[in-house]
Amino acid sequence: MTTKKRVPWLAIVAVTVGVIVFGLLLWKGPWWFDGAHLRTKDLQPADGVVITGFRTALVAVGVAVTAAVGLIYTHRQLEHTRAKDREQAELTRESQYADLYVDAIKLLATNDSPDRSGLTERLGGIYALERVMRDSAKDQAMVVQILAAFVRQRAAREDPDEEALSSQVHGVPRPSDDVQAALTVLGRRPVRDRRDGPINLSFTQLSRADLTLGRFDHAIFSGANLYQARLLGTKLSKAELGGADLRGAQLAFADLRGAKLRGDSAPGGTVAAKVEVVQLMVTDIDAATTLPDHVSQDARIRKMVHKKPE
Repeated sequence: MTTKKRVPWLAIVAVTVGVIVFGLLLWKGPWWFDGAHLRTKDLQPADGVVITGFRTALVAVGVAVTAAVGLIYTHRQLEHTRAKDREQAELTRESQYADLYVDAIKLLATNDSPDRSGLTERLGGIYALERVMRDSAKDQAMVVQILAAFVRQRAAREDPDEEALSSQVHGVPRPSDDVQAALTVLGRRPVRDRRDGPINLSFTQLSRADLTLGRFDHAIFSGANLYQARLLGTKLSKAELGGADLRGAQLAFADLRGAKLRGDSAPGGTVAAKVEVVQLMVTDIDAATTLPDHVSQDARIRKMVHKKPE
C-alpha cells in the first residue's frame, strides 16, 4: 500500500523538477553553455543566432524526451492491459473447465437404462473429462484418479469361483464399452512433467481389455484379471502386477522393465502373477523386473535379463 501511494508523488515531483530545469535552460542555458561568446546586454544579431539555435535544439531534445516518455508509458499501459486481458481469459477458461468438469461428472454417474442411454451419457462424460485433461495440465492428475476410480467401480473383479463358473458357461467377457473407453483415455493421457500419481486398477475385471500402446507406467494392477487382454506395446514399467491373471494376454513388445509380477500377500507370503514364459519372450524386461519363480528360473528368461543392450 505504501509503495502504491509513493509512486504518483514521485512522478509528480520528477515532472515538476523537469519543467523547472527545462525553463531555466531555455532562459539561462545559452549563457551557461556559451557565456564567453554572448553579451548579457545590447545583444547583437550574432548573439540572437546562437541563442535561437541553442533554444531550438533544446526544444527538439525536450520534444524527443517527452515522446520517449510517452512511448514508454503507453507501452507499460499496453502491457498492463494485456496482462489484465490474459488474467481475465484465464479466469474465463477456468470457469469453462469447471462447468465442463461438473457436467462430465454428472454424466459419468448416469445409471443404466433400458434404452442404453445411460451408456451413451457415461461415454460423453469420459470424453469430456479427457478434454479437460488435455486442455488443463493442472487438472490432469484429478481426471486420471477419477477415471481409475470409475473403472474400479464399474469393473470390480468378481469372486474367483463365480468368475470361473461364468467363464465356463458364458465364455470370457469383455469390459463394457464405458470401461474400455476409460482405459483408452487413461492410456493415451498427455505426457507432462508432473506425475499423475499411480493409476490404481487393482482387483479389476479387465479380461480381454484392449490396452494396446497404452501408457500405464507405475500403474497398480495387483490382483487384476487381465486374462486374454491385449497389452501389445503397452508401457508397464514399474507397474504392480502381483496376483494379476495374465494367462493368454498378448504381451508382445510390452515394456515390463522394473515391473513387479510377484508381490506381497496379506499373510506375509508372496503372490505371483499368472503368466507363462512364452508370453514374455518378446517383451522388454530387465534385472529390476520381479518375476514369478517358475519364470525367473527359465534359462531363456535369464538370457534375456542378462543380455547386454546393443
